[in-house]
Amino acid sequence: MAVSQTFPLGPTHEPASALMEPLPCTRSLAEGFLEEELRLNAELSQLQFPEPVGVIYNPVDYAWEPHRNYVTRYCQGPKEVLFLGMNPGPFGMAQTGVPFGEVNVVRDWLGVGGPVLTPPQEHPKRPVLGLECPQSEVSGARFWGFFRTLCGQPQVFFRHCFVHNLCPLLFLAPSGRNLTPAELPAKQREQLLSICDAALCRQVQLLGVRLVVGVGRLAEQRARRALAGLTPEVQVEGLLHPSPRSAQANKGWETAARERLQELGLLPLLTDEGSARPTQ
Repeated sequence: MAVSQTFPLGPTHEPASALMEPLPCTRSLAEGFLEEELRLNAELSQLQFPEPVGVIYNPVDYAWEPHRNYVTRYCQGPKEVLFLGMNPGPFGMAQTGVPFGEVNVVRDWLGVGGPVLTPPQEHPKRPVLGLECPQSEVSGARFWGFFRTLCGQPQVFFRHCFVHNLCPLLFLAPSGRNLTPAELPAKQREQLLSICDAALCRQVQLLGVRLVVGVGRLAEQRARRALAGLTPEVQVEGLLHPSPRSAQANKGWETAARERLQELGLLPLLTDEGSARPTQ
């Protein structure tokens, strides 16, 4: 049985607190990014997904307020580097609306909050509890925990960098098992990722990104495919995914990540050493 998307063309609510937030003069960049995400939502809402997909979550919709909080707070100017994940995890972005959004890091380090609504269709084994979710996402804890140690303050990280997912959708099997886009039927997978690829091109151009770091092989491969031939040229590199299902990551993801960022010449951008370097 095909699962039909039922996402609205805009957020399901427009909180007064978000409307009253004082925004910087570069507000249009964050607003433009959010508009691109809503455009992507509208395009994806036309797709249907047969088995093995049972339920689909879109946290850019039901977790709109914390997601918007994240974008408006940390996407205030052009970005040299985009760290690109593949799609939400059930205990990360699906709960908080933030990529790799492990609850404790989102609340205590990023300072992002806001009510999270219930998805239109919720799997009983994967309830959305928002920032009250008691389960930690290992990938998100590793990812943001590493940058918290490296950067000290979020502003140091976001001065030149941003984090985003290629696809905003979480796919669950009828059993509640998380399905990666790679596990979708080939036709639906290519329809989905082609739309997401086109959106990525627009988002990268909007932010002025010069380097995309795909977190995990699939995100890196899709970014290479999507951005090939883009003018001006955008460099694409890869970073080991911090997933606990990765034996290599379990041996010491933080060490591997630091070595990779050193190879890419990114460490100065992510410490106070890079504070005087302008975004180009």
